[in-house]
Amino acid sequence: MVQPIGIIILLLQNYYRMSVQRKYEIMILLTEEFNDSELKTWVFNYAKNLRKFNVCDISVISRGKHNLAYSIFNKNKGNYIQLNFSSMPKYLTTFSNILKLDSHVLRFLVFNKEK
Repeated sequence: MVQPIGIIILLLQNYYRMSVQRKYEIMILLTEEFNDSELKTWVFNYAKNLRKFNVCDISVISRGKHNLAYSIFNKNKGNYIQLNFSSMPKYLTTFSNILKLDSHVLRFLVFNKEK
């Protein structure tokens, strides 16, 4: 039988784990259709959306346009963007869903930088 105190401690540990900000990195592969100013605008708008969820320490690194090893949606080139930020883990699915709905995003990958 589990003691009520044990249950409370487990709930508090889970809440603490989900409410503490952690460092993440998202690598995003965008279509090659963007010129430099359009790419900056897209990244600025996505970063602005992240700020709505109390994301902080946002840094953006453009990794340039590269040929792809294989075609993705009949695209052979893409723009690579690296986004570093701090956020609560509970918002990661929201960030991923925003990227999934964007037609300019070919692929993305989220890394937890604290492990």
